[in-house]
Amino acid sequence: MALAAVTGLAAEARILQRRGIEAVATGGDPERTAAAVERILATAASLMSFGIAGALAPGLAPGTLLLPRRVVSEGTAITVDEAWRGRVDEALRALGLRPVADDILGATAIIAAPEEKARLHRRTGAVAVDLESHIAAVAAQRLSRPFMVLRAVADPAGFALPPAAAVGLDAAGRAALLPVLGSILRDPAQVPALLRLARHTRRALAALTQAAAALSWPGGEG
Repeated sequence: MALAAVTGLAAEARILQRRGIEAVATGGDPERTAAAVERILATAASLMSFGIAGALAPGLAPGTLLLPRRVVSEGTAITVDEAWRGRVDEALRALGLRPVADDILGATAIIAAPEEKARLHRRTGAVAVDLESHIAAVAAQRLSRPFMVLRAVADPAGFALPPAAAVGLDAAGRAALLPVLGSILRDPAQVPALLRLARHTRRALAALTQAAAALSWPGGEG
C-alpha cells in the first residue's frame, strides 16, 4: 500500500476512500488515533494527516487550505516530507488554490474558546490546530516514513465552539446523535452556534474534496 491517511471524521475519510486511498477515522480520540496509525504504518509506505482543523490565527476563513511545513506539539516540531509537500503545493496552485504553509499544532482535546486559541497562537506560532497530526507525525518519524498534512479550516479563531461539539463524534468519527441531543437539551441556546459550525464544516469538507484531486505521494500519484 503506497499511501494511507488518518482522519478524525468519517466524512473526511470518505473523501479519500472515493479516490481509492485507505483512510481511517478515529473520532479525535488520542488512543484510537495512535493505535490506528500503528496499524496503518504496518503496511503503508507513506502517511498523511487529512481533515478539518480549527484556526488559531485570525484571518483564516472556513475552507482555507492548510499545507503546513511543520507539526508542533509540547515543545517539539516535526517537519513534513518537504519534497512531497512541494509537489502537492504545486498541484494545488495549478488548481487556483493557495494553501497556508505555517505550522499546525497537535492537541489532545478540542480547543473551543477564542481566548485559548489566541493564547496558543501566541505561544506556539501555529496558525491552526487538530487532534491527529502530531500523533501521526511522531509515528512516521520513528519509522522513517514520508509524512504530510493536508487540512482545511472549519472554525475560525474568533468562533467559540458550542458544548455539543465536544461530544459530537462516536469512535468511528460519525455523528453521536444521543450525546449531541443531550447537550442541546441541557443548553438549547447553543443551537445557532451549532448551525454555524455545520456551515463552516461543510465549507472545509468542500475545500478538502477539491484539494484531494491534487494529491500525489512518494512512489505514486492520485
